Formats: sequence, structure tokens, C-alpha cells
Amino acid sequence: MDDLNAFLEPGMLVTHPDRPDWGTGQVQSNIGGKVTVNFRDAGKVVIDGTRILLHLVHDS
Repeated sequence: MDDLNAFLEPGMLVTHPDRPDWGTGQVQSNIGGKVTVNFRDAGKVVIDGTRILLHLVHDS
């Protein structure tokens, strides 16, 4: 399985495509396809990077 989020690095801001209610999250770590993200409204969540493509938030 491909790691869909291999480009993500700690400090980057992302959103979860299926959980917009979680708000924006900051990547804490990205190790072996497991991305730990601290979401504003959901707290710390570990995402399986082979199943979910997180959306990068671009500063405007």
C-alpha cells in the first residue's frame, strides 16, 4: 500500500476529508504511514496514511 501522506511533515496544517467538524489540525509526526495530527476540535488523532488522504491547508 502506498503512503498517501508521505509528503507531510511536522508543523504542517491539514484537514480530514471525512471529518470537517474536527477543524484544522497540525501534523505532530509521520512515521511508517501513521500520521499523528492534533486537531483543533478533536484532539490528537492517529491517521492511517494508506487509507486516508489528508488535505493540506495552504496559508492565505
